[in-house]
Amino acid sequence: MTLLLTHDDGTIRRKLLDAVESAREAAVRDAGDGTVGDHVGVVHEDAVSVTHLFDARLPGYRGWRWSVTVATADEDAPVTISEVVLTPGPDAIVAPRWVPWERRVRPGDLGVGDIFPTEADDPRLAPAYATLDDPEAVEATHEIGLGRVRVLSRLGRGEAATRWHRGEYGPRTDMARSAPATCGTCGFYLQLAGSLRSAFGVCGNELSPADGHVVHAEFGCGAHSEVEIEARSSVPVAELVYDDSLLDIDSTADTASTDPVAAD
Repeated sequence: MTLLLTHDDGTIRRKLLDAVESAREAAVRDAGDGTVGDHVGVVHEDAVSVTHLFDARLPGYRGWRWSVTVATADEDAPVTISEVVLTPGPDAIVAPRWVPWERRVRPGDLGVGDIFPTEADDPRLAPAYATLDDPEAVEATHEIGLGRVRVLSRLGRGEAATRWHRGEYGPRTDMARSAPATCGTCGFYLQLAGSLRSAFGVCGNELSPADGHVVHAEFGCGAHSEVEIEARSSVPVAELVYDDSLLDIDSTADTASTDPVAAD
């Protein structure tokens, strides 16, 4: 076989390419009359086999092709049929790529009574009894009495922080940009524990739209605990005020008429 691959002058390849009718007959025998269309191409498999492609005329299989693989042993051997299969073409309508069910679940899909088990090797979690190089994970493992088998790993905390930072109560939202102050300076801000305490907390103000949600320290809303409204009169008042309730009487004119000097 090695000599055949090395010294082939193209005779075998031409022989395989010319076997269009043999490939069509094989497809018709396998698929039935009227289901095999025009010859649309050839795919080179190796030195002794090629695959001929024919349009499929099956209802519901628009764009699909009959793929007939033919082969031969040498220049003098006959061309034989290896297989006949139905394969999708470039314009074929095919099912979407399979996605495991645990990857199809999205936030908000879990309902009452639904159960979503966590994978045993979930990278977001780390064994609570393990000795890790992560100080926060080690600190979490010392929570004796809580009965937690696993705690958030460094990857899990990083993903949660990124998700919260970009979420509805992150620092880049419209509400945060228009707030008078940030949550980090609010009295209703309940700081988280662990490595996330410097950036996240929970809102405890029932009047805030973020009540009960994890918020970024730089998030904010109009219900900040230190917001003060300056009381002003609804009537505009000028800074310079004249009190005209009292009148001063100028007696200059009367004095001038009685003054003897002025009379002369």
